[in-house]
Amino acid sequence: MTDITMPQLGETITEGTITKWFKAVGELVGEDEVLYEVSTDKVDSEVPSPCSGTLLEIRVAEGETVDVGAVLAVIGEAEMAAPAPTLPPAPTLPPAPAPAPAPVSPPEVPRPSAAGVLLSPVVRRLLTTHGLDPSTIVGTGIGGRITRGDVLAVVDSGGQPLTTVATGASSAAEPDVPAPASDSAVGPHSGDRDQVIPHSNIRRRSAEHLRRSLDTSAHVYMATEVDFEAVDRVRRAHREEWNDAEGFSLTYLPFVTRAVVDAISEFPEVNATFTDEALIVHQYLNLGIAVDLDFKGLMVPVVRDAGSKRMRAIAREIRDLGARARSKKLTPDDISNGTFTITNPGPQGTLLTMPIINQPQVAILSTDGVKRRPVVVELPDGSESIAIHSVGNIVLSWDHRAFDGAYAASFLNQVRNLLETRDWAAEL
Repeated sequence: MTDITMPQLGETITEGTITKWFKAVGELVGEDEVLYEVSTDKVDSEVPSPCSGTLLEIRVAEGETVDVGAVLAVIGEAEMAAPAPTLPPAPTLPPAPAPAPAPVSPPEVPRPSAAGVLLSPVVRRLLTTHGLDPSTIVGTGIGGRITRGDVLAVVDSGGQPLTTVATGASSAAEPDVPAPASDSAVGPHSGDRDQVIPHSNIRRRSAEHLRRSLDTSAHVYMATEVDFEAVDRVRRAHREEWNDAEGFSLTYLPFVTRAVVDAISEFPEVNATFTDEALIVHQYLNLGIAVDLDFKGLMVPVVRDAGSKRMRAIAREIRDLGARARSKKLTPDDISNGTFTITNPGPQGTLLTMPIINQPQVAILSTDGVKRRPVVVELPDGSESIAIHSVGNIVLSWDHRAFDGAYAASFLNQVRNLLETRDWAAEL
């Protein structure tokens, strides 16, 4: 038999919550087949089975939080499963006399940790914190158990907390107050024509992080237009060669990231963390790249030490991190310690995006859609003409506490100059 234990998903991670089992007890499991999904305070990960066999036992139900190293399940051979015990028939007893009628007492409101309801410690904690009655919550875990997600869904949808807990004293002085007509399990604005989508863990964490960022940083936005024609000429000339060698398309993003890397070397204060005492300027560049998870959330995996890497290496790493983010193969270390972030909504044809700073960083760059447009160009003889070039916007969101507008504008201008004038063919 093999014990399946909670893995160490990052240097700072000490516990995890099982959010989903992909196999039930008695089912066959293949080696490296996804067995369960675990959620930490940083990332959700699908974890493969380290061995093949039959899932004999699940010891940690969905919604339970356990420490790293705890046994989650047991895998072995099918014949190793313990048979269900055979109980002897109960003896026949004469009927008991009818009990005396119990005295009438005021109705009690069940406590959050009601007896007879099997609840994990994290679920009990949530129920107590929010004053919720477990008998009013439909469990979606194994055997109908209430999971952490079930409780949080009720909390988010406006579930009513308990207002009275029985103590043995009369509650006649506190009569029941009927709920308003608009009250329901999904909030006052729901109706038959509404769809209720409970928040996922990643949506909940993103909401908290983004709200905290707006409350923390003095956000300022600055945009500039970039002529991508020099980049586009190289893309067109090397498209097939790149696809054959790398197995994916050569987009604008690697060019932008390489320009950002070089611009940061000249304007290092955009690669920093602001504190009340000082601006901590990092002597390394861990470049975060925002990745959309099929409209279900956003992750920002990190290209570590991007300042020491050429464009091709950065492009490969961005591709790998994006694929692992979408397949839930990232670890918490893959999304930790970023120092500057790039978000790339441009493939959707956006015009001007003002992103929220990824705390505790002081700046984030957005790349918007690139389109063919008429532009004024200077001819070799010094005269001007109209040409059709690939043009798009880049936007910098920055924390005004960290530096001022002149510094931000100079950095953004340097990114633009590099994109327009660099010998990108030599870079490839």
